Parts: sequence; C-alpha cells; structure tokens
Amino acid sequence: MEILAFGVQADEKPLIEAAFTAPHQARCLDVFLNEDTAPIAAGYEVVSSSVNADLTPRVLQTLAAGGTQMIAQRSTGFNNIDLRVAERLGMTVARVSSYSPYSVAEFAWALAMAVNRRIVRASNRTRDFDFRLDGLMGRDLHGRTVGVIGTGKIGEAFARIAHGFGMRLLGWDVVENPRCTALGMTYVDKDRLLAEADLVSLHVPLLPATHHLIDAAALAAMKDDAILVNSSRGGLIDTKALVEELRAGRFTGVGLDVYEAEAGLFFLDKSLEGVPDDVLARLVTFPHVVVTSHQAYYTTDAVTQIVETTAANVLDYLAGRRSENVLVPASPSS
Repeated sequence: MEILAFGVQADEKPLIEAAFTAPHQARCLDVFLNEDTAPIAAGYEVVSSSVNADLTPRVLQTLAAGGTQMIAQRSTGFNNIDLRVAERLGMTVARVSSYSPYSVAEFAWALAMAVNRRIVRASNRTRDFDFRLDGLMGRDLHGRTVGVIGTGKIGEAFARIAHGFGMRLLGWDVVENPRCTALGMTYVDKDRLLAEADLVSLHVPLLPATHHLIDAAALAAMKDDAILVNSSRGGLIDTKALVEELRAGRFTGVGLDVYEAEAGLFFLDKSLEGVPDDVLARLVTFPHVVVTSHQAYYTTDAVTQIVETTAANVLDYLAGRRSENVLVPASPSS
C-alpha cells in the first residue's frame, strides 16, 4: 500500500520514506492538507497529515469521498481535526501521543535565554561589527521564580532544567505531577503563579477550556518585567492583547514558537510576499520578542519518534489493532 503524506519538510522526508518498508511505502508531498489539496488524496486509503493541516468537515468529506479511511497525524495535538465529523464518516484517526519531551522543553529554554540575554539583537549587531553592550543587559535566572503552566512530560522536562538553574518552581495544572513536586515545585492557582513568576512557560494542550488561557487579564496579572514563553499552541495566548501589553512597554521578553493564526504561514516561505497579518507583523517588530516557526519539536530524535509512531499507527490500522494513539476508532478495511 502507498500512504500519502502531506506537509512533509525536506529534513523529514528521508525519515518517513525509511519508516514505511515493503510492502508499504510513503509518497511525500510538501503541500499542506486543506480544501485545495484534499482532492490529491483521491484513491489513497491512508493519508498522513502534519500539525498545520486543516481538517475541516469539508476536507474530511472530500477525503472520504475519495476513498480515504484512515488519517495518521504526525503530531500530538489534534485541535485541527474535526473528530466528530471524522467519526460520522467512519474514518480512523490516530495521532502521536508522545515523543521526546526534551526537544520542546530545551527549545523553550532556548527562547527564554535568547530574550533574557538579548541573543538575537547581539548577533545582529556583531554582523555589522557593532560590539557595543548598550541594551544587552540580561539578568541571572538563578534564585528567581519560574511558573510552569502544564506539568506533563514536557512541562516536567522544562521544570527539571529550571531546577538545574536553581530557580524556585511554581506549577499549575489540573493534576499534580509527583515528579515535579519531588523537585520542590509548589502547585498554586494560576493567578498566584502569574503574579509571582519571573518566567512563565506554557505547556498545556489547546482545548476549548485553554483557548486564550493567557488573555488580557492574565497578562495584566504578570510582572512588568516577566518573561513569557509559549512552545505549545498559539491559541493559548490572546495575541492582540499581548501586543497591547508590549506597546505599553511591559515584559522583559517574549519567546513564541507558535502563533494562533500560524496556519498558512508557518513552514512556508513568505519572504517575497507581503504578510497580511497585521498582528504578527506588529509582534515581530518588538526588539525583545523572538518568534520562531513552530520548530520546538524539530530534532532528529523527536521527528524520528514521530515518524516511527505514525508508521506503527498505520500498521495497527491495517491489522485491526487499537492503541492509545487512536482518537477515532473505525473498522479497518478488509
């Protein structure tokens, strides 16, 4: 069987092709799965989607009409898939429930350190042989307070690094992680965490209950000189409200690897086009803001795990097996 994989990055392609061995193989496309590209999947029983795919009811209906019965998403998040419609259409939908938490946690720390120590500004200056230190002063994180919102596997990995820095640990989650408690983390309500943390890092999934978890009120509750990092999902932050706070001169730095309107932008080259998103355009003008293109997961270790799990999900579907990765169960084809 040939599996059609959408939204495949150049570095990812050889890993995907290697993961699907005979008698199965993968055809890799660099275009993302959406209303315009869904007809390409006609005749493919199994398609693989990326995190920036847009699996709306219309896309799912197009896929189903073309014979697609299984969607293997190459990510942990699945807020981009209308699961109810997929179930109604009799499709199987699977995701990658976990992969290297260190990839995201380490990158979140890279963002935190970049904005704290003004790394991007310093690098840009030295390229112009400007070696002044004016405006580059950061601060020690040792002894300061970090607030970890979401203490699952990634949040725990982030907290362990914070513990290594010698920081005071505050956590917020619906369920306490005993491994974080063992590090010395104190679980508090969100308002207290935001009020006391010098660094706030987000590690919760995007659900209806967490959409704009960091809204105008939450931003106002944070310290004026706090650092905010989001390497989870863009929709966790009300970006328009964040821009207003930045315009008011608040926050030492903001590091974002995700953006709530990133679909159709991230993973694509827009350098020769005008980007019509005024909020994003304003956001990247602030010198103490670093925005990256949803790359926190993008390590050889993590992507290999993602691809291998995706291949296993497809094999499970073909064999009629179920695993924790299946979001919508359906009977496999005979």
